[in-house]
Order: sequence, then C-alpha cells, then structure tokens
Amino acid sequence: MSILSKLMGFFGKKQAEGETKVGGMEDFMTLIRVYYQAVIASNIGVTNINFLPDLAVFKRSLKIPTQNNKLGLAEKARCKKMLNDIYGLENSFFSEIDASIKKNCRNINEIQPYLFKFQGFSNDLMMVIGNLMQWKFRMPSAMKKTLRGLTEKTVHDIMTKTDFKDEGVFKTCQSIRKYQRTLGYSENWITDYVFNIVLLAKKEPKQKDKD
Repeated sequence: MSILSKLMGFFGKKQAEGETKVGGMEDFMTLIRVYYQAVIASNIGVTNINFLPDLAVFKRSLKIPTQNNKLGLAEKARCKKMLNDIYGLENSFFSEIDASIKKNCRNINEIQPYLFKFQGFSNDLMMVIGNLMQWKFRMPSAMKKTLRGLTEKTVHDIMTKTDFKDEGVFKTCQSIRKYQRTLGYSENWITDYVFNIVLLAKKEPKQKDKD
C-alpha cells in the first residue's frame, strides 16, 4: 500500500480533502492495464513509451529504471508484485495473461486491436455478471468463500449455459465466449478476475445524496 500511496493523482480517488483511497477497484483496473502494457512492451520491443500511456505514468511516477535496456521488464515485475501484495493474485493469473499476449500480440500493429478485444471482453463480462448476480452483490463481504463459489458458478453459466431467459444476456454470453476463445483465458482465470472486481465493488463507498 505504501507504494500505491506515492501515486497521488494516478491511483486512487480523493474521497475528501487530504484523503486518498488506494487499493480500490480503480487502482486494480489501472494496475491490470499497466501489467498488460508492460508485457506487450517487453515481448515485442516497444521503444516509444508514450505509445503505452498507463505504463508511461506508472514508470515515471515510481521512477522505475529500465532493465537491460528493454522497456517493460522491470515495470512488469513491479506491477506484478503490487497486484500480488495488494490483491493476492497468484502466478497462474499472470501466466495466462502472458500466454494470451504472446499468442495474440506479436507486433506493434496488433497492440491496439488486442487491447480493444480485452476491453470488450471485460465490459461484456461485467455487464452480464451485474445482471446475473444482482442480489448476490448484497451478501456480506465476510461470506467471501460463499461469494467466490457463486461467482465461479455464474462464470461457468456464462461460458456454457444456453437457456437464458433474457435473449440479450444470451447474445452477450456468446460474445464473451468468442472473446474467450481468442484471448485464451480459462474459467478459473475469469473467475479470479471477476471475483476481485466484485469484492472491490462491494467496498466502494456509495454516493450519498447531497441535499
């Protein structure tokens, strides 16, 4: 958390004057983007850091020196450590990202299409999760194990079920499955990704009416 607190204005949202929330959902999503960009940079040899804006701010804010004259190596290691320390993500989570990028992003022309695919996948996934897990979001955070099991079941339904009552939900599930085949993520990876977002969303402060 001490590392994140240094990134004032990059990570975290100011909740009140002089107070910054770190380690929340916005931080998680930003670190995920940084990790993707760091892997891409190290894999295909990106030299213009401004081509990867989240990585650029991350590197400059934490003053991370370039390792072996190759952009992305040191940044990837630092970002991975932060995601592991703060959110408890395991090595298998990062290994699947590495494999997905290696398969789908082999040159500079494939960077933006790949990142757009992941963004589309993430957006569709969370939209369906919100639809299918509405009441489950109200479960106490203390029931973490139960919520994890429900998330795993919902993800499995998204990837396999064919008899959704809402035709729109089914169409979005089909889109998610197409993304999943292209990106190559396992159901376990998707569950880990969704579960962290669900937990963090439950901890976000609700907007109060200002009358």
